[in-house]
Amino acid sequence: MAEVPAPAWVPARLQYNVQLRFLTEEQLFPPGRLSPPSPRPLLLKVHQTGEEADVTVTDGEVPGRPAHVESGWEVAAFVRASAGRGRARSVFVYRGACVHSARTGVQERKLGALVWERWCVRKARVDSGALRVCAPRARVQECVCPLSARGWNSADGICVFKCLFNRDTECCCVGKKSLLIPLGHSSALLKFESLADFSAFSNTLKRCRNQKKEYSVFSQRTEEASAAQYFQFYGCISQQQNMMQDFVRTATYHRAILQNHTDFKDKVVLDVGCGSGILSFFAVQAGARRVYAVEASSVAQYAEMLVKNNHLSDKIIVLPGKIEEISLPELVDVIISEPMGYLLFNERMLESYLHSKKWLKANGMMFPTSSDIHVAPFSDEQLYMEHYSRANFWYQQCFYGVNLSSLRGAAMEEYFRQPIVDTFDIRILMARTVKYTVNFMHAKEEDLHRVEIPFVFQMAQSGLIHGLAFWFDVAFVGSLVTVWLSTAPTEPLTHWYQVRCLLQTPLFAKEGETLSGKVLFVANKRQSYDIQIVALVNQTGFRSGNILDLKNPFFRFA
Repeated sequence: MAEVPAPAWVPARLQYNVQLRFLTEEQLFPPGRLSPPSPRPLLLKVHQTGEEADVTVTDGEVPGRPAHVESGWEVAAFVRASAGRGRARSVFVYRGACVHSARTGVQERKLGALVWERWCVRKARVDSGALRVCAPRARVQECVCPLSARGWNSADGICVFKCLFNRDTECCCVGKKSLLIPLGHSSALLKFESLADFSAFSNTLKRCRNQKKEYSVFSQRTEEASAAQYFQFYGCISQQQNMMQDFVRTATYHRAILQNHTDFKDKVVLDVGCGSGILSFFAVQAGARRVYAVEASSVAQYAEMLVKNNHLSDKIIVLPGKIEEISLPELVDVIISEPMGYLLFNERMLESYLHSKKWLKANGMMFPTSSDIHVAPFSDEQLYMEHYSRANFWYQQCFYGVNLSSLRGAAMEEYFRQPIVDTFDIRILMARTVKYTVNFMHAKEEDLHRVEIPFVFQMAQSGLIHGLAFWFDVAFVGSLVTVWLSTAPTEPLTHWYQVRCLLQTPLFAKEGETLSGKVLFVANKRQSYDIQIVALVNQTGFRSGNILDLKNPFFRFA
């Protein structure tokens, strides 16, 4: 029997009594004492439709009624933009009612996700029933149109403010019953009649913001706190500089793109997580016809500055936003990105890279094309003792009169859960590496949610096995050449270094014996992985392992 479909959710239209005032920053924070506002009461209406809320403020006291205009009074001039058209309507308002409406050439203005319709651009005076408009240069013009009540009048009242709220709209609370909405050079301050009204309105906005999660793959797999920290980090110019100054990284990308120029000549390219946009510039140097540079952090504004300053606005289009949430006007021939984190998988940007394939043509290319992870057992007594000794701080029984020893066990457990980011001499490796390959052309996002790497090592020397060492290589497979970027300990150092994971208990193995087991990477919502290691010396039956948190590595190189 077929299931009965759930009734469709009907968006509620809510109404609140509010006060509205437009303020500049100077008016909000004057040098002296802030004078109390005295705006007239207005009606705020909310119409929620899924992930967005349409917010309209109207003068509910004079719906559809022409204003009685007295001579000598000043009238504020507002601009109501017409979406999708090159012109707008100029509306002159007196005491909240429209007294004149005329066409003007002012364009619609947008700020992020907030579409706003206003702004006082002129002053006017009413003399003997005729409207005299004071232009910006103080020229006085006679208005031949009679005063009327056209423009924003409707059955619901006269609209004086309208905006669209969604997940990206910025706003903040002021006191207990007010909401401040930034509008470029000015701001709108909404004061609610009661705390209950304010709370109800705030909850409506929260529902709109949370609704977005149902539609975004990124939001489903990522905690908000982690995403905020991540994008704040990569929004810093200093971090972009750190990556760009990694000579091996930047020079390899430049060589891979330029030496395969036939793959970019007159092609449309997508740069996922473009950062400063450096890879987009390389693509244009190789002859790309157009590059869509997608960047979710605030560094997108700096990428746009570089594009304009290099006179490439006709070639490179910077698109602020996440690749999971933005739309492109066309499919692309090539996708370029630098999605690798520590131990390749950290930060989970590889999934965003794979997600971007929905915009790739059937015969399209990806740079990088594939990646190899290398794993090998190592012996390093000094490293193990260093890590072990870090917890001895908590063994103190009289630290300024406080006994810390009860926390030594917890500290030891936490420290050994930390992967170690540093570099090392390859002579500490005890066997040949095992390789695990990820082909970006064929892999799916869900393939990276759980990655299992089985291993069997033939020991090349006797000694204590303290853990497993990891590094990765990526390949750029072009039509002309294949270029490799390696983070191996035998190659020049990169900002990825290498990563080592300690076993909780070292294992002894003789030369010729085998060490078998597996490494399991389980993705978490903190944009990283939990690492589970199980290892067994087959000839003796000795077993060890560990569970590590890739989100919290120990940076030993510093």
